Amino acid sequence: MTTDTTPVPAGARRVDHLVVGAGFAGLCAAIQLDADGERDFVVLEKGGDVGGTWRDNTYPGAACDVPSQLYSYSFAPNPDWSMSFSPQPEIQAYIQRVARESGVLDRFVFDTALETATWRSEEQAWLVETSRGDYLARDLVVGAGGLSEPKLPDIEGLASFGGEVFHSARWDHTADLTGKRVAVIGTGASAIQIIPEVAERAEHLDVYQRTAPWVMPRHDRTYSRLEKAALRHVPGLQKAYRTAIYWGRESYVPPFTLAPAVLLPARKAAEANIARSISDPELRAKVTPDFQIGCKRILISNRYYPALARPTTEVVTDRIARLTERGIVTADGTEREVDVVIVATGFHTTELPITEHLVGRTGRTLAARWKESGMAAYKGTTVPEFPNLFLLVGPNTGLGHSSMVFMIESQVAYVRDAIRTMRRHRYATVEPTERATAAWNESLQQRMDRTVWSTGGCSSWYQDEHGRNTTLWPRSTFGFRRLLARFDTPAYAVGAPHTDPAPRSTPTREDVNA
Repeated sequence: MTTDTTPVPAGARRVDHLVVGAGFAGLCAAIQLDADGERDFVVLEKGGDVGGTWRDNTYPGAACDVPSQLYSYSFAPNPDWSMSFSPQPEIQAYIQRVARESGVLDRFVFDTALETATWRSEEQAWLVETSRGDYLARDLVVGAGGLSEPKLPDIEGLASFGGEVFHSARWDHTADLTGKRVAVIGTGASAIQIIPEVAERAEHLDVYQRTAPWVMPRHDRTYSRLEKAALRHVPGLQKAYRTAIYWGRESYVPPFTLAPAVLLPARKAAEANIARSISDPELRAKVTPDFQIGCKRILISNRYYPALARPTTEVVTDRIARLTERGIVTADGTEREVDVVIVATGFHTTELPITEHLVGRTGRTLAARWKESGMAAYKGTTVPEFPNLFLLVGPNTGLGHSSMVFMIESQVAYVRDAIRTMRRHRYATVEPTERATAAWNESLQQRMDRTVWSTGGCSSWYQDEHGRNTTLWPRSTFGFRRLLARFDTPAYAVGAPHTDPAPRSTPTREDVNA
């Protein structure tokens, strides 16, 4: 790893902008930079194609739980969705088509992993070391995403299990589950899509549930040929669909963030979903959560509960003690023999692995900063000590009700205005002040205290090790877009070419609490 004083490698390629990740976020940044005439950029992608999480999550039943018309770029509508909730292959095909038609793929470098990115004060640029060469970039846009690195459970014996074992995000398509004894560890968003598919193939399925999720019916439907033709040819129809879905989803915000008691009808609907599908009282009790609906992510499925009710499925709620060569032993001493273990335990969301590789102007990594102070950024996008670094899908930008693509486009608009501002005023560096960052996050956490995620009586992957929700946005998405509509220079320390950054001014309360 280089340091701030190590000579820049002679072969380092100089670019204006370096984007990390080729999922929804990185592709959006590339397309919009290109549209602004900022064509000197490179997109690094560790995988072999665009798509990010939709490229990697190819497990049976993979689909989106946000309606298709909203889970797409506003500037690239797709009239060809087959269903109101898109399956994974269609989403991946959509991303590939948008990338191909945008004309930016010539600046994507695939199968290339970022190894270290170090801020160089002398060059006022990021030195980025990769598995296939070095770059010196004026700014660094990180779109690695919070659902990119699978999280394996810390279970004794996992590595020594004698059968097949794999994570849901690294599905082994060579594994034949037909007639096998299969265990699925986890009951989150991926697991409830996987379990019905596995239940139909396996001889026996054990579902290891730590916490029961609330599951609502999935109101999905197939678009008719006539409807798809109308979406393609009738002016304004697809935009009207998207707008109606958007505002319908925004209606969920007040119950989640201001008045959790209003979620009672949703709880009744979820309880009815259990009652319709499961007749056994003992199983009903196992799968009924003991916390406020909305406290954890609300899931949607019409097939999950029927899969649990099958005579060949067992829901195991005892804690897993260890794996043996032949099976899984729970805390009560019971060993259940299995042939295949599928781990569906989510991702690293509050300790993003890429932060270990980002070294700021003080010489410490972003991971070290966040370990000390907690994961936090200014407007979810920029961080003190890290000049010219822009995080897409950063801290507290996640959603529990709507489309992350909307949030990504909002952040990219902010980054674009930051770059325009730097061009216009000849700023070499922009870095948010500690004061602005602290004020933004203090206000955000105060709002978080009123939400169902704080008052609902559960712990979840939304929270970090200190119990702070560093994942979700506790307000409306249109409020987020308004707050990021312009680059607010007063909240930043800016530096002219070949000078160290120095505070230009201090942010006003309107800047951080607008």
